Amino acid sequence: MTTHAPQAAQSVTLPASLDEAVAALAAMPAAVPVAGGTDLMAAVNRGLLRPAGLVGLGRINEIRGWQYQDGHALLGAGLTHARMGRPDFAALIPALAAAARAAGPPQIRNAGTLGGNIASAAPTGDALPVLAALEAALVIAGPDGARREIPVSHLLAGRDMLAPAELIGYVRVPLLHAPQVFLKATGRTGPGRATASVAVVLDPARRGVRCAVGAIAPMPLRPLEAERWIASLIDWDGERAALAPGALGAFGEYVAAACIPDPAPSADGAPPPPLSPAVLHLRRTVAALARRALGRALS
Repeated sequence: MTTHAPQAAQSVTLPASLDEAVAALAAMPAAVPVAGGTDLMAAVNRGLLRPAGLVGLGRINEIRGWQYQDGHALLGAGLTHARMGRPDFAALIPALAAAARAAGPPQIRNAGTLGGNIASAAPTGDALPVLAALEAALVIAGPDGARREIPVSHLLAGRDMLAPAELIGYVRVPLLHAPQVFLKATGRTGPGRATASVAVVLDPARRGVRCAVGAIAPMPLRPLEAERWIASLIDWDGERAALAPGALGAFGEYVAAACIPDPAPSADGAPPPPLSPAVLHLRRTVAALARRALGRALS
């Protein structure tokens, strides 16, 4: 029996700053940036990726923390899930901290980073629905010190992709100082990949509710009509928890139906086929998560 080790990268660069990392990628376009490596090294070990070179981001201290900026938190892309799960960060952005704590076993949380979760854009990425609900933006670093900002949803939807030699440097998140909740369902007990996840964020200043559903589609889904409907029922000037009876359940069903709609009628007028049991179960899961997330946020 013969074993074949994955081909090693031909060069490894360890820059000390974000601009040095961008310059290294510009000098060798075939190189791949790596931070925690939880997704990249898994692809290498499975033989799916053979990088010609690696640009390690672990020594760039400027992207491993966060700072306050004009009512926003500017989060470094190198923040690990373990760091975001701590109480001081949870007091700042509770839903993102909850997603970080649910990201997997300790070895994954200690290595995996916020920027890597976004760049890999895996549908089951726990941080992605939270960032979509928060309407976060990405600060992209490019050659010659260039910086540009794009909504995180644009990158996840493929509307605005990273150009060669660009890196996600920071994530700009509005500080809403209001309740926010992240919940997910997994296919097994304990930390694991989500089969469905929901983030709900209250925005009292705009009298709005923002909701994003993850893991059921290639990118997080925003049920905008359901958001507007439930926001119209909330007494923003009084007791927020005093919703009409059944409103929480109706919101859950509204979200689930928007994200997992019934099949469209066929062109010949024949009735559409019913949803499969697996899809019906997924729709019920999304409805339950949305109902519980909104209930916790309002309480």
